Amino acid sequence: MNSLYNEIEISAPIDKIWDALAVVDKLDSYDPTIKKSLATTINKSGIGAARKVEMLDGKNWFEESCTTYEKNKALTYTLTACSFPVHKLYHEYNFEQVGDKVRVTQKMNIQMKYGLLGKLMFALLRPKWNSGIKEFLGGLKQITEKQ
Repeated sequence: MNSLYNEIEISAPIDKIWDALAVVDKLDSYDPTIKKSLATTINKSGIGAARKVEMLDGKNWFEESCTTYEKNKALTYTLTACSFPVHKLYHEYNFEQVGDKVRVTQKMNIQMKYGLLGKLMFALLRPKWNSGIKEFLGGLKQITEKQ
């Protein structure tokens, strides 16, 4: 699997950050790359909570569910279906109090489709995906730091 690692420090209470990330239908309120995020399960947070996400480009989408839920400590979403050339994907979040800020780290693990061709595609897509993750984390910071 290929990995992408990003982190950000946010000046907001950990509960506020957690609630933004852990509630599946809130993603479109802070991720500028997302058009719509819809809960596909009755429970909107916790193990098994799932969502379908439409990308801003109007043609790409993905579905994922929560597979790790340790309040204010660890959260993982695992891809269940998508329009991208991805075989497997999960992204893990960890939270650490650093003085008056919270460090949020994200590790995304991706296995592309198409074998060697997929590895080449990942190399080409890596900068775009990293840029999108930075936009997502910036949006998370912006919405959670609002008073």
